[in-house]
Amino acid sequence: MPRFSNALLVLILAATSFAQVIDTHTTVRHHREQVIDQPPEIAQAEDAIQKNDFSTAETLLKKALADADKNDPDKKKDWAYQAWFDLGFALNGLHRTDESIAAYRKSVAAKPDVFESNLNLGLMLARTHNPEAEQFLRAATTLKPTAHVAEGQASAWLSLGHFLENRDPKQALEAYAKAAELTPADPEPHLSAGLLHERQKDFSAAEADYKKVIALDPHSTEAAIGLTNIYMKSNRLADAEPLLRRLAADRPDYAGLHLQLARVLAAQNKKDDAIAELQTAVKLSPNDAEAQRDLADLYSSAGKYDLAEAAYRPLVAANPKDSELHRQLGRALLLQKKFPEAQQELLVAVRLNRNSPDAYVDLAFAANENKNYELTIRALNGRAMLNNKDAQNNDAQNTDPHNKETQQKTAPDADLPVICFFLRASAYDHLGDYKQASADYHHFLDVANGKYPDQEWQAKHRLIAIEPKRR
Repeated sequence: MPRFSNALLVLILAATSFAQVIDTHTTVRHHREQVIDQPPEIAQAEDAIQKNDFSTAETLLKKALADADKNDPDKKKDWAYQAWFDLGFALNGLHRTDESIAAYRKSVAAKPDVFESNLNLGLMLARTHNPEAEQFLRAATTLKPTAHVAEGQASAWLSLGHFLENRDPKQALEAYAKAAELTPADPEPHLSAGLLHERQKDFSAAEADYKKVIALDPHSTEAAIGLTNIYMKSNRLADAEPLLRRLAADRPDYAGLHLQLARVLAAQNKKDDAIAELQTAVKLSPNDAEAQRDLADLYSSAGKYDLAEAAYRPLVAANPKDSELHRQLGRALLLQKKFPEAQQELLVAVRLNRNSPDAYVDLAFAANENKNYELTIRALNGRAMLNNKDAQNNDAQNTDPHNKETQQKTAPDADLPVICFFLRASAYDHLGDYKQASADYHHFLDVANGKYPDQEWQAKHRLIAIEPKRR
């Protein structure tokens, strides 16, 4: 079975952080208004802002504010909040966060009841993780935007919710509910609530939220991925598959979706379909070592050992100290009957990890096919000793198949796979140690219970041949 199908799964969609929200909920502009005695630089600066010429806007606004301070500071009171607001917006556009915050503070101080000033100051403070952000975001929820009132207030509630997620999740969810009430056609509050519910492991609530998003926006990639996460965490793979297929069809160039779909298909034993999706993922993201490894594992699981060998070789070259990769390559070679190469890779695997039971067994089979019966015995005895508590206190040579002094007659057998008794008996038989061969043949027959009819027949006939030689 492929390595990745044992425990589902690496999730595509991580929880959204407030820092990400700041990027998508950018600071807002207020409607331009002319104030009596407003300096001409204000309108000129706003024209520059419309063109994203923030440097010119900064120069004009600072000139207007400085000239007013010199000539008639009283008149500045009527338009100062607007100038400081525009300056805060321009400085944010220039990525000068601290200066932008200072300008927004002056805008709020000059006129505290402006929605946009409070919202932008709250957003900027949230970006720096300043707890003061809550004060201004809450203030914005009580104020009236200069345009698009419901949408603006919903944006304030949504921003407040994002800021509160780590501080007070319950209040964050309440804020999302307020935003949803104000803009019932907007899927975003439900998406935010779904992400938060998912992080809280309230999967039933998260599922309901994501379904509301899809009802409002059937093409929402985020909600479909969120639902997929819920289904996979609940082991509802049959529910996850159609969603992932739709997502992969909608976004055919997104390697992560093909990888995720492949994992779901592999876990349902739909190996050919999974291979096709993994091949697409690797083609789209050729440097994704995890996807390459998943594909190699799946080739092996599907019995496509030549393809598995070709996929494992570059992985082994890139990760020469990875015991499991050497083992998997060795196994692919073994199952293609490339026994000398298989033995070489499996020896490396055991050398790198003396605690890999599968590597010892695979090595024993490869050595047996190469008629290296001493190595076969050492590998099987090394495997048998792994789970013996006393053996773990012995010197490392006791589980080292390279070492010919490995104990052969006293290796504990409690955890040795049944077929290995036959393999070891046959190796002793070939080496002429009929006493030990006989003991292992008998042990094999005692526990085989008809599961290995060919080997059981051979064991019985070999006992007839060799037991007289023990006397």
